[in-house]
Amino acid sequence: MLDRVQLHQIDSVNVLVRAHYLPLFSRVGPYPRGLLDQAAWGAKSKRRLFEYWAHEASLLPLELHPLLRWRMARAERGIGVWQNIKPFAGERAAEAAAMLARIAADGPLAASDIADTRGQGGWWGWSETKQALEYLFWSGKITTATRRNSFERVYDLTENVLPRAVLDMPTPAQADAQRGLIERSARALGIATAGDLRDYFRLKPEDAYPRIAELVESGILRPMHVAGWSKPAYLHADQRIPRRITGQALLAPFDPLIWERARTERIFGTRYRIEIYVPAEKRVHGYYVLPFLLDGKIAARVDLKADRQDNSLLVQNVHREEGAPPDLPERLSEELALMAGWLDLQRTIIVGDGALADALRQYAAEAA
Repeated sequence: MLDRVQLHQIDSVNVLVRAHYLPLFSRVGPYPRGLLDQAAWGAKSKRRLFEYWAHEASLLPLELHPLLRWRMARAERGIGVWQNIKPFAGERAAEAAAMLARIAADGPLAASDIADTRGQGGWWGWSETKQALEYLFWSGKITTATRRNSFERVYDLTENVLPRAVLDMPTPAQADAQRGLIERSARALGIATAGDLRDYFRLKPEDAYPRIAELVESGILRPMHVAGWSKPAYLHADQRIPRRITGQALLAPFDPLIWERARTERIFGTRYRIEIYVPAEKRVHGYYVLPFLLDGKIAARVDLKADRQDNSLLVQNVHREEGAPPDLPERLSEELALMAGWLDLQRTIIVGDGALADALRQYAAEAA
């Protein structure tokens, strides 16, 4: 599945389970989450993933490391990074070098291990220590050795974390690497506009569009027309259009299938927004809403929360989409039960109101 999807976006929200665990569950069902932990932050000999800025903060297969070294080289020069860490490529370079030397001497460190009270707290109030560490992370000098229970990154020298075989892989030319990323985007997305292909690994237009044209010329990408789409689309030459799509899955807000909201609307005809940062009284569907994909269509939206103290999966709100099939309550109930079991929760509690919530409660009662 990682070969197909290429990356998992990381997000700190943990109202249900951390975001990077969910795409695997959506596609393959219940799996031991420890397998992903081991692949991402386990022993060097067993590591299969590394953290980097791809589509936002992401977990990526090790073989993608060479394809992102051009981005690391740019970051080292202060290009393509946030404003608050750019000075470490110039006038504050000595501070970054001192931080790198400290990690080399003392071993893995988190920002909280280093006395620094000048930050304001929170994601956007990074201390100067955290800024220096993130500059080194972005430029590839250090990477995530592990994460603590608080999900705080612990940094170490990249050569101490990633297998030597990965670091010894040749670095491709920048254009070759960008073509490699776009080709992987095309395989992951299936059908996609140029904007979709660019967004997957967050490439700049000037880096993406010439590479797309080159992939078309070489026959790797096939230009396509999709009815109802205002822009041209592209299909990887190896892709085949299925006769029909069946199956069901609860999709996380940060799942590659739906993370680009305009694409979600184009494909499914559903306007989907994450409402975490929307005031409670203005939310339409709920706080942490997972669309329910049913036989190729989004059939419902479910606002979920893991109540770990009560050992329950809470369905706080549930909304049926127009055109949903009559067996929606049964199939959604099955998927909710599957998720509860995967999260080691003993029960599913339907909290919300409405016809679909009532149908879920009735189905659960009959099943019991």
